[in-house]
Amino acid sequence: MSVIGDVKQHGNGGFPRPAWIPDPAYWYIAHTVGACSIRGLAREAGCHASTISRQVRRFEQRRDDPLVDSALHTLGRVLFSYSNSEDSDLMTAPIRQGISFTDEATITREAKRILRRLCETGAFLAIAPDLEKAAVLKENGTETTRIGVVSRSIVEAFVLKDWIVCHKPGRVASYQITSAGRAALKRILAEEARGATGFAEAMTPFTEQHCEWAEREVKEPGEDTPQRIRYNLAESPLALLARRKGKDGKPFLSNELVGAGERLREDFELAQMGPRVTQNWDRFLSGGDRNGFGGGGQCDGPRAARDRVGAALRDLGPGLGDVVLRCCCYLEGMEVAEKRMGWSARSGKIVLRIALQRLHRHYEEQSGPGANMIG
Repeated sequence: MSVIGDVKQHGNGGFPRPAWIPDPAYWYIAHTVGACSIRGLAREAGCHASTISRQVRRFEQRRDDPLVDSALHTLGRVLFSYSNSEDSDLMTAPIRQGISFTDEATITREAKRILRRLCETGAFLAIAPDLEKAAVLKENGTETTRIGVVSRSIVEAFVLKDWIVCHKPGRVASYQITSAGRAALKRILAEEARGATGFAEAMTPFTEQHCEWAEREVKEPGEDTPQRIRYNLAESPLALLARRKGKDGKPFLSNELVGAGERLREDFELAQMGPRVTQNWDRFLSGGDRNGFGGGGQCDGPRAARDRVGAALRDLGPGLGDVVLRCCCYLEGMEVAEKRMGWSARSGKIVLRIALQRLHRHYEEQSGPGANMIG
C-alpha cells in the first residue's frame, strides 16, 4: 500500500502527489507533516532507511532558504491536511482548499524560457517573500534591466529541483542557476529538438545534457578551403582547459598543445590499449596471427600505434607520462588525476601543460607535424 494510502487510512487525507515533486522533497514532507516513518518510506521507495534519513536531514538544513521553506510549507498543507483543530478554522480552511499545483508541462515550458535567461552573463532571479511574481534581472555595468517575469509557484518548483540556488539572502533574495539547472535546460532543449527532427538515432536527452557543442575549422589533406566541424567540448579535459584564459588573456593551452594531446589519444585508441571488457577476437579475426606468418596483417596498425604511444611515454618519463595518459587517453578530469597522483589542488594543470609541451616537441622531432594522423 502506498504512503498516501496509509495516510488516508489514518484520517490525514491529502491530494495525490504531483509527478514533478522530487523524491527527497516528498520524503521530507511525508515524514515531517504526514508523520510517516523513515522505514515505511524506505520500503515504499525500495531503498535503505539511511538514504531517506539523509535526504530528510538535507532538506531540513535547506529550510533556511525562504523560498525552500515556503515551497515545503505549501506542499505540506496540500499533500497532508492539518489536524482537526486547524481544519475548523474558518479562515485557513478556504485558503488550504484553494491551493492548486502547477503541472510538469508548465514547469518545462517555463524552464526553457527562464533557465535560458539565467544562463546569460550577469543574470539572476530576484524575489521577495510577499510577492507572487519573481523577476529575472541582468546587470550590464551600472544598469540592471528586467529580462523576464515568472510566477512564484514555478520558482518554488525550480528550487526544489535544485535548478536554482540562493546567492544573496535578504529582504529581496537573489538566485542563480546551478549546474543541475544547466543540465536540465540542455535536456529539455534536446528533447524538443529530438521531437522536431524525429530521428531515433539522435542523442538521448540525458546524453545531450553532458555535451557542450562548439565549432572549429579543419583542413582536409589536399583541400585548400577549411571545413567547419561541430565537436563536443566536454568530451576531453584538454578542450575544457583550452577554453580557460591565463593572466595574459591568452588560452591556457594553445592549439598545438591540444593537437599533441589528441594525437596521443588517437594512437591510444588505434592501439586498443584501453581496458578490455569483452572477448578478445583478435586471434580469430587476424589471419596473420593464426597462421604464424610474420608478414603484414590486420594487426600492424594497432601494433604501430602501440609502439608510437610507448615511445612518447618513454620520452616523457614518469610523472609527465602519467598525467598525459590519464587526462588525454583515459579522459580523467583534472581533479581526479590530482587525487590519484597525490598532487595538491590546481597543480595538475601546470604539470599537464609542461607534459604537452614536451609531447609536442617529441612529435616534431620524430615525424613532423600532422604525421600518423587519420585523414
